[in-house]
Amino acid sequence: MSTSNLIKNLCKEKGISVAELARRIGQTPQNFNKKLKRETVSTEELMQIANVLGVVFEQSYILENGEKLIITSESQ
Repeated sequence: MSTSNLIKNLCKEKGISVAELARRIGQTPQNFNKKLKRETVSTEELMQIANVLGVVFEQSYILENGEKLIITSESQ
């Protein structure tokens, strides 16, 4: 699933429009929609989205030995 589709599904699940989400993270809906179309939403923005919507964002790398290096929105 693309980042754009993930964000749109999350908004639907949380009952918020993408335009309102954009405003809550300090962006114009037009600018945010351009980022969604280009798939250029940054990790920092994904963390902001998680905080605004009351969910946890997690990103990880899995090493060859199975160890996970995880970044989460809880760490901020």
